[in-house]
Amino acid sequence: MDGSSFPFICFRKMCPKAQGLERLQMGGKEEQDRNKREERRKRRFRNQIIAYIVSAAAVMALAAGIVFGAGYLMEESRKAKQKEEESQQEKQDKIEEIFAPEEEIVMTPEPVPEVVEPTREEKLEAIVNAGIEGMTLENKVAGLFIVTPEAITGVSTAVQAGEGTREALGQYAVGGLIYFQKNIQSEEQIREMLNNTALYANYPVFLAVDEEGGSVARVASAGIGPQVGSAEEIGATGDVQNAYNAGAAIGARLTELGFNLDFAPAADLANVEGSIMKGRSYGADAPSVAGFVTSMMAGLEEQNVTACLKHFPGIGSATEDPHDGMSSTDRSAEQLWAEELTVFQAGIDAGARMIMVGHVAAPSLTGDNEPSLFSRVLVTDILREQMGFKGVIITDALAMSAISQYYGSDEAAIMAILAGCDMLLMPEDFEKAYNGVLQAVRDGVISEERVNDSLRRIYRIKYDDMVEQ
Repeated sequence: MDGSSFPFICFRKMCPKAQGLERLQMGGKEEQDRNKREERRKRRFRNQIIAYIVSAAAVMALAAGIVFGAGYLMEESRKAKQKEEESQQEKQDKIEEIFAPEEEIVMTPEPVPEVVEPTREEKLEAIVNAGIEGMTLENKVAGLFIVTPEAITGVSTAVQAGEGTREALGQYAVGGLIYFQKNIQSEEQIREMLNNTALYANYPVFLAVDEEGGSVARVASAGIGPQVGSAEEIGATGDVQNAYNAGAAIGARLTELGFNLDFAPAADLANVEGSIMKGRSYGADAPSVAGFVTSMMAGLEEQNVTACLKHFPGIGSATEDPHDGMSSTDRSAEQLWAEELTVFQAGIDAGARMIMVGHVAAPSLTGDNEPSLFSRVLVTDILREQMGFKGVIITDALAMSAISQYYGSDEAAIMAILAGCDMLLMPEDFEKAYNGVLQAVRDGVISEERVNDSLRRIYRIKYDDMVEQ
């Protein structure tokens, strides 16, 4: 053994300070070891806590999922069960419905919409409007005229309706034709002439005549119509039945021959000395005359002949014949309203469908000396509005001297329409009158709607028999 190491060993073993130092060193190391162990223990504890928390969260999430899933499955199960129950109930209902006794099945009828039958007036209005809508302006204007057959054919005396009449009606679709004794040769001839004319016309046409009885009787004067007394003679009997009988006899004969319009009866009063209506009037007493007028009108209408009351507002108080020139009445407005107009009012109230306006001036009513048929006050304000006449207003013959000496044919026709007249009778120059009115409509002086209004009134008469009762 090396002696040099002995002292050192001895020093560590024997020296108290050395021994204390060594113990101190060893104690420090033990302290460090304890600290390390404590630190490792704390880390393990923290890790365990974290693991516990994570595990608890996972368990809670799993539990929540299990709860949600269980709830969802329970809800779906409930819905499926409810659907199955409903399906089973529906099947049961169908089975019960099939096997249920018939008397227990209550059928609810489907509501049936109420069908409102149009009135006769509505049906007629529909037919009239449909007819007018298809007309050209030229034909509409021509439809306002009633003329002689000579006026459109150019012959001197028309006694037949052949190709010339067909062509003339194709060019001028006039609203009507008026016939005089010269046009009537025999029963067969006039019947064929009227039938052909109606056949050739593109629209329903008035076939007119003056058949009052007495001296104004075109058919009777030709030897093929009933001879009835004059209005004066019938009025003198005091029995209105005689007027009805005369109207019925005339109407029946006119219908047989093919006429459908009679310019009768005269509703004038012969109430002044030298009256131009003497012999053609039923008398001077307004209430009495009204009874005869409405009775004859009824007799004609019942035979399907349209009656036309004339000559509004009453020309019996005039002594100047409008055939020869200007004519007027000096009756006051009060007198005319109390007498003459009451006869026409009775006719309107009895259903008159056409009234003829005369040439006589009535300054007390109109405020001027213009012929009545040019007066808007008389035609529209009084006859149409105040007296309530809804039918056709036609002029007296525009070829009479009271008109033709003072007015051109076109001027007279336009003035009459502007006054409110619907139809124009026998202008002196038909073509001039027709072209004048046509141009006035094209220029806006007369509106087309104004023409349509007149045509509606005209066609209500012409189409009346097309509507079932």
